[in-house]
Amino acid sequence: MDPQAIEKLIDNGRDGYEARLAAGQARQASGDLDRAIAHFEAATAFKPGNTMAWQALGRARHEQGDDEQARTAWERGLAAAQANGDKQSEKVLAVWLRRLERAASDD
Repeated sequence: MDPQAIEKLIDNGRDGYEARLAAGQARQASGDLDRAIAHFEAATAFKPGNTMAWQALGRARHEQGDDEQARTAWERGLAAAQANGDKQSEKVLAVWLRRLERAASDD
């Protein structure tokens, strides 16, 4: 989807978790990680208990080369998943955190 179309909706008062998540995903797909991260951060502020934005924020931070911030996002997502009983998200986030740890120990 066109990130500018989604951002226009946001600017016209249709701001919310889903809009920010979609805008972030569209920006990330187009390679605009800075703007993607800003949208993902806004999404996590709207609904900090939803794990999808935390997962996406961590991936964008990791793609940007900021593994410390990626770790922080994924840890917050893991805490949200545990609080919600979302076992699938727990597994996914745990895998990403382990991969990050392994990569750090390989350096």
